[in-house]
Formats: sequence, structure tokens, C-alpha cells
Amino acid sequence: MSTIAVRELIADSRLGLTILSLVGVAGRDAVIDHARIQRVGLALAGHFSGVVPARVQVCGETEMSFLQTLSSERRATALDAFLALHVSCVVVTCGLPLPSEMIEAAERCSVTVISLAEKTGAAIQAIETFLDEWLAPRTQLHGVLVDVFGVGVLLLGKSGIGKSECALDLVLRGHRLVADDIVLVDYRPPGNLFGAPAGILRHHIEVRGLGILNIKTLFGVTAVRDRKRIDVVARLVSNPDEAEQDRLGVEDHFFDVLGARVREIVLPVRPGRDMAAILEIAARDELSRRAGHHSAREFYDSIERSLRQDSESDDESIFRSRPPAFRKSND
Repeated sequence: MSTIAVRELIADSRLGLTILSLVGVAGRDAVIDHARIQRVGLALAGHFSGVVPARVQVCGETEMSFLQTLSSERRATALDAFLALHVSCVVVTCGLPLPSEMIEAAERCSVTVISLAEKTGAAIQAIETFLDEWLAPRTQLHGVLVDVFGVGVLLLGKSGIGKSECALDLVLRGHRLVADDIVLVDYRPPGNLFGAPAGILRHHIEVRGLGILNIKTLFGVTAVRDRKRIDVVARLVSNPDEAEQDRLGVEDHFFDVLGARVREIVLPVRPGRDMAAILEIAARDELSRRAGHHSAREFYDSIERSLRQDSESDDESIFRSRPPAFRKSND
């Protein structure tokens, strides 16, 4: 599981928030492992059920106004009890001044309290967006990711089967390379997978016989992109098991990674087969499915309707061909 220390959170400029003050510096090594924030209202009232210490605790105008209604002694008691839970950190929004009791409790409990200038809603959105990026489940796959007609196609297969050559052919047809060789994959709810290149390999592709090529330099900025959602997995195979192949394509198969499922197709690689054209058709088929059309199932349904109509027609012709007396007796 990905985690982030409080010191990393406050030091990263991508957070984009204005820190006015910070107390409880001894707690900056505390770990955050949850992307959602938690409001502290009930905890300040003494109800600690449901408090998740590893989440960022946010104290806005409502919570601070509640603390102001308490006497200094009760305020100190409430803050001591809350911070004694060893929460990762507390964020106070709207530029509100920190009560002396909060500063003292933060130092005693070694919990970092951060005062932000931004309003509560903006602060929550910025923190959760930042943590979504940082804490997203990640893995890496050996493959090639290409943007074909806006569809993210992940090419998988054994080394040397021709994944990079397919990607290069697609680039020549006007499509865009995302990653070659190593694809960094991260999960985003609800069930989306995004792929990106490894830093040093960005915009580069390896083609046997030519070596390492910089696609951005050769074809321009429109031939590459740095991130793309993975919509289809195309597994390239050299010797497919004919018994396992779905010739009609009625049943969908899926590739599982990071708890998400992506539709997978198996494409045999043979000499003379135009794999780039087939991958373009696969991308067009994915766009058609999004529009509500499933070619194979529609074809299968049309056959079934035709067979039913033929069967009903045969039954009717048989009935009409029987002698009138026989039809009357049966009626």
C-alpha cells in the first residue's frame, strides 16, 4: 500500500495550498495512507468512534466556532483527548488563528497542526486530489500502450513478438505512442486504469534493427502523449490454441490488474497479417460498444431470430398442408 509522510505532504508544491503556520513539528513523520479526509466535529465533542488516525483531519469554521463556545479548560480537555488518538495531522482552514490550547496539545501529543489560508471546500478538494495521485495503487507491466482513435490499447505478449513494431506502424498511421517496454499502471476509482511511461523511456521506442528511437523528435508532439486510460488489452500470440479461441467474439474476456478488469482480446500474429489495421478495427469496435453496439451479439441475435421465423414458417406450412378433416379434428 502506498503511503505518504506528513513532511512530504507539506513540502510538495503540487499541493497548491498556502500554509500560514505549522505547530507540532515532532509529528511530521506520521504516515497518511488514506486519500479521503475526515472532519473532526464529532471527535471534538468526545465521540471517537469512526476516527481513522491515518486520514488527514480537517477542522473548518464550524469546528473552530464550536471550540470557541467551550471554556479554556474544556477546550484543552477536548483537544488533548482528540490528539491523543495520534492522528496523522490536523488541518485548520480559512486562515483561522490556532487556539493556544490546540498549540499546546499538538506539542504534547506530537501531532502536526497546519493552518491554511484557503476555504474548507477548496482545501479538501486540493488535499484529496493530491492524495489520490500519490496513494493510487500502482504496478508496472511489460508491454506497449498506444492511443488509437482515443482508445487506450495495451499490447501484451512475449518479448520479440512485435509489440513495438505494431506501435510504430500505428504512429505512422497518425496514432499516438504512450509507453513502450515498461508501462506504469495506476488505479483510479471507480475501476479505471491509467498507463504512463517510465520517466527515462518517455517518448522512446525500441525497434529491433534500428535501436532506440525518439518518437517525439521523429514525428512531432502530436505523435506522443504522457498518460492514457487503458480501455482494451490486446494480447499478441504466435501459436494460439485454436480450441480456446472465440471465433465469433460473443463472449467477452477480461484482463485483471490492481483489482480492475479490462476487456482483453487475443490476436494471432502471422507473417503478412496487418496487425496495425486489426488494432485499428479493435479500437473502432470498442467505440462502437460504447455507443451500445456489440457486433457479434447483434449478429448472433439476428441468426436466432431468423431461425425462429423459419421454424414458425415451417410449422404453419405443415399445418396448412394437412387434410381439412384432420385440421378440424385437431382444432
